[in-house]
Amino acid sequence: MTSQLFPVHGLVSFTLAILLLFLGKTLVQHSTLLRQYCIPESVVGGFVCAAVTSLLYFGLNIQIEFDLQVRDTLLLYFFAGIGLKSDVRQLLKGGRPLVILLVLASVFIVLQNTLGMGLAEVFGLDPKAGLMVGSISLTGGVGTTLAWAPLFVEKLGISNAHELGIASNTVGLIAACVIGGPIANQLIRRHNLTPSRDAALEIGILEHQPNQGVNYYDVLWAWMWLNLTLMLGYGLNLLLVDAGVTLPKFVSCLFAGIVIHHIVLAVVGEKKLKSWSGASLGLALISDICLGMFLTMALMGLQLWQLSGALMFILCALTLQVLLTVLYTYFVVFRCMGRDYEASVVASGFGGITLGSTATAIVNMTTVTQKYGAAHQAFLIVPLVCGFFIDLVNAVIIGMFSGL
Repeated sequence: MTSQLFPVHGLVSFTLAILLLFLGKTLVQHSTLLRQYCIPESVVGGFVCAAVTSLLYFGLNIQIEFDLQVRDTLLLYFFAGIGLKSDVRQLLKGGRPLVILLVLASVFIVLQNTLGMGLAEVFGLDPKAGLMVGSISLTGGVGTTLAWAPLFVEKLGISNAHELGIASNTVGLIAACVIGGPIANQLIRRHNLTPSRDAALEIGILEHQPNQGVNYYDVLWAWMWLNLTLMLGYGLNLLLVDAGVTLPKFVSCLFAGIVIHHIVLAVVGEKKLKSWSGASLGLALISDICLGMFLTMALMGLQLWQLSGALMFILCALTLQVLLTVLYTYFVVFRCMGRDYEASVVASGFGGITLGSTATAIVNMTTVTQKYGAAHQAFLIVPLVCGFFIDLVNAVIIGMFSGL
């Protein structure tokens, strides 16, 4: 029987996302377990909504459809803010760790696809169907899934490729949100790592840090620079498209923010720039809101009932994929990245690279750094690996495994 579609207007969806973020904050504040393992407030609130909409679908045959167009703009604002606070000198220092992280992620893509194809064969499916529960949907995300699924249907004859990919991405996104904080928390405690306690966070403020005043002009000043960054980011993206290079818009906005930061630095000087602490706080405030709202809206829009097709195969595959991610992150990524506090923050975001999305990686790292202190290098190399380099590597590896 066809379900009854109930569309929710964009303004109502946005307002609901705010309420869900408040709900998530309340639940985290009253749960020692959620605080201890650094589970993000946005994840809690968004998942509550996804669970409720699933109950309505299965119980009353009502399908809730949220208008979430503003969600992608929030992500652009967030990455523009990251760029505006980035120092290329730190990026140059992060050259070697960036290469190491890219190699680690590339090796993991091969492991991910090998596991997916092997399990598909065990279930009597075309082994190449396993790629849809591998790096296509997990490392690649929704965009990569939608790009490859038609090719798998038309050229490989895998009729349910789209459903397999979307369902796997849904489970992977949820898992990535959940595992990042606990992994970092365990690494910090087990190895007695010394947190930075650096209050100059890329997003938000440290827990228990005294509130600093932010006035009207601080927020307005930051908002102006963010809008200028978005405009430059859109321009860079159009130039790249004309040159035949396709990149996610948030990567262009990240680079635009870095460019604007260093232009302003060259014009006014480092001493003067540091004196604009109010604008920096305004920027952190807006970035924090945008990231929390983005992930809340991403999770509230999940349609968990899409998991019903090939359920056993998907659950087995994703259980093993998540377990592989946890083990690889804990025993390989942390050690190769230096076994220090920065490495633990990178580890918290690695699940976002390999199971969820760039935003998932960042929100996990944000939750950890708000508890333990800034990790500047991690916030530079993870978005670059996750949002740019790994997509290129993933496309090559998928082509090799699929023969397309």
